[in-house]
Amino acid sequence: MSVTELTTALHPGWPLHDAGLRNFASDNYAGAHPEVLAALIQANEGHQPAYGEDVYTERLQHVMRQHFGPKVQAFPVFNGTGANVLALQSMLPRWGAVICAASAHINTDENGAPERIGGLKLLPVPTGDGKLTPELIEQEAWGWGDEHRAQPLAVSITQTTEFGTAYQVGEIKEIADFVHERGMLLHLDGARLSNAAAYLQRPFHDFTTAAGVDVLSLGGTKNGMVFGEAVVVLNPDAVAGVKYLRKLNMQLASKMRFVSAQLIALYESDLWYRSAAQANAMATRLRAGVEGNPAVHLSQSTQANAVLAVLPPGAAETLRQRYRFYDWDPARGEVRWMTAFDTTAADVDDFLAAVGAAVQVQHKTL
Repeated sequence: MSVTELTTALHPGWPLHDAGLRNFASDNYAGAHPEVLAALIQANEGHQPAYGEDVYTERLQHVMRQHFGPKVQAFPVFNGTGANVLALQSMLPRWGAVICAASAHINTDENGAPERIGGLKLLPVPTGDGKLTPELIEQEAWGWGDEHRAQPLAVSITQTTEFGTAYQVGEIKEIADFVHERGMLLHLDGARLSNAAAYLQRPFHDFTTAAGVDVLSLGGTKNGMVFGEAVVVLNPDAVAGVKYLRKLNMQLASKMRFVSAQLIALYESDLWYRSAAQANAMATRLRAGVEGNPAVHLSQSTQANAVLAVLPPGAAETLRQRYRFYDWDPARGEVRWMTAFDTTAADVDDFLAAVGAAVQVQHKTL
């Protein structure tokens, strides 16, 4: 009996949702890629040692070294917030602070976890496109030796950013050099690292290890996994106690093989690239479809799988009668539309028709 047949037999009436429904709120809305689900099913057979002593977690180390270099070590965790907190906590003493973009996920969407759970201080810097530069970092890179100030000892950048923009290889290298010259470390939140690689057409190694990143939070959920991410230590000298902190932070999975198997399925083949490239291509299609509409203002570059746009008053509410998406800056009517690995051209075209209708309705109303 297949998994689908077994599910139908055990749970008549499933699925509980409309499997044809598509939304543009987040790539987290998408299901899991079939190849990832297949890997989970295969990994489910028989018994394996718990807490990371399984053969899948061992194999994952080899996969990560193929992408990032021979010295790296990967620590699977449950989610992105856990990855970021664990990574930053392992990089800093109790008195350490992290410079980040004001729009960074660690500052805006993790409910204070880096500060409350990680016990560290964030020093946010406003940016126009979500990207830090040495000049912006310098605004908070001061006060070393002053016991009245949390010590800026790390910088965290996001690739791709919350705005959907991507750092070029040279930009990350410039930041890394600036950071290291001042005795700080560089963390990269790579929840959408695959989308960045697909956009840059460069291997991960080029804009992480080779560019000077010390520790990476590697994404999986947003690109086709059921759950799970990984902290990838690129520079072993940059961290301390990751093994113990992962347990302390409640991120040590007993059945770790199920996280590792998904990461292997995603990164051992080219699945990570195929999925990210599809999401990026659909965002490009979406952007092209609204570019000619004078009522819609595109507010950021589309370099991965996010489209940021400013809609006329009332249009977002009309559009939400059919689709879910998030406000980015409600005061100016700015919204963010995200595409995923399973977004199709037909999905985008249907959404574009709805956007056009919503904008036209508001134009007539005005």
